[in-house]
Amino acid sequence: MLLSGRFTAAVERRLPFPERRRAFRGWRRTRPFWAGLLLVLGGTELLVVPLSPVTVLVSLGLGGLASIGIGLALVVAGLFLWCVPSARHYVSVNALILSALSFAATNLGGFLVGMLLGIAGSAMGFGWTPAERRESGPGPSRTLAVALPFVLLAAVGTPAADRAEAAPRGASGVPAAAVPPTVRTSLFAPRGFAFAGVTQVPTAKGPLKVLVLKMGSASLKDYRMTTRDGGAEMSLGARTLDLSGDVTLYLTKFSGCLEGLLCVTFSPDGLPVPPVIPPFVFMTDVHAEQALVTSDVIGADELRVGVTPPGA
Repeated sequence: MLLSGRFTAAVERRLPFPERRRAFRGWRRTRPFWAGLLLVLGGTELLVVPLSPVTVLVSLGLGGLASIGIGLALVVAGLFLWCVPSARHYVSVNALILSALSFAATNLGGFLVGMLLGIAGSAMGFGWTPAERRESGPGPSRTLAVALPFVLLAAVGTPAADRAEAAPRGASGVPAAAVPPTVRTSLFAPRGFAFAGVTQVPTAKGPLKVLVLKMGSASLKDYRMTTRDGGAEMSLGARTLDLSGDVTLYLTKFSGCLEGLLCVTFSPDGLPVPPVIPPFVFMTDVHAEQALVTSDVIGADELRVGVTPPGA
């Protein structure tokens, strides 16, 4: 160790611009620098692939446009980690989503290189903590960074705290079932999908903790909702169900496969929902426990209602 320290000091003395290097080193240690660098490199690789003179690409046309869009977003995410380290959790989660989506939306995630760089940079950025907090050991941020296998960069919307405060007003005065009905759908395609916080809705057995999801509209395919009342099972089904206007879902559980590839489960006390979902994202094999749903307009195709008596 002593020899290594002397060697390093000797090299430092011989390199030019010692003051500038010292200032840069101090700046670098106050932010997730290496995480941002990996995101910039991953985004650049995604940009280079469709613009390179490669004769055959795995994905053409819209795939090339997706490479450019996701690549630019990852580069900007890396710059955000450098310039605004306090927003690292929000930026890292969204960048991780884009990195995972690049496998399906681009040329296999830049032939895996750009996708893996983006995932590694996102995980490092999410788990990074300021120097004064590192002595206390790894915290929940590092644990979540390992557990988050998915992600979007920044999006326009109300701050998360403001949305969480507004959520209870949407459920005010609307009672919910003590046991939330179960909803299944083969395809869930939202528009303007955003996480609006966690709140409580009133039920006959007391308040129920739920996730609040807001969106401008949503289309559901092969929709089926089942619930029990007095032992009898009641079901409501439709070939397609379209929600539009001010759509709000209050859910105790929400699981499905992003882009039909990455399966995740969200709950009020479990894995956090990303603040904003890209508009081109859809989910398949959705299973939810739905306490309430509000919408300006609800349209159904081939609506079916059924009742199964107790013991049948």
